[in-house]
Amino acid sequence: MHFGYSIFYLQDVPATLAFFQQAFALEVAFVHESGMYGELATGQTKLAFAALELSQLNFAGGATASSLDAPPQASEIGLVTEDVAKAYQTALAAGASALAEPKVKPWGQTVAFLRTPQGLLVELCSPLG
Repeated sequence: MHFGYSIFYLQDVPATLAFFQQAFALEVAFVHESGMYGELATGQTKLAFAALELSQLNFAGGATASSLDAPPQASEIGLVTEDVAKAYQTALAAGASALAEPKVKPWGQTVAFLRTPQGLLVELCSPLG
């Protein structure tokens, strides 16, 4: 078994894919013709987004939407970069909301937190070691 992908259910899949392209220079790997599902090329493991309506079709009760009007959900998307400060500024310019500016942690890793326009929590961090 291996970890294949993470899917985040949200309101607007095409807008989210466009944001991740602009903010983090990630390429779209796949978009369903309905626009209700899409994946980003992030290496061996895919980062995927699906419309909230699909969650209701997949399981009873559906999923709770992320929103900037509420605290972040208890999950985050971690993106590793050599230049956290630059990536953080690029994401803010693309429409992200600041949560925590880049800071060097006691273990030596630089980490920053922001939220996407749809409210997803994103951690930007330097490689470990």
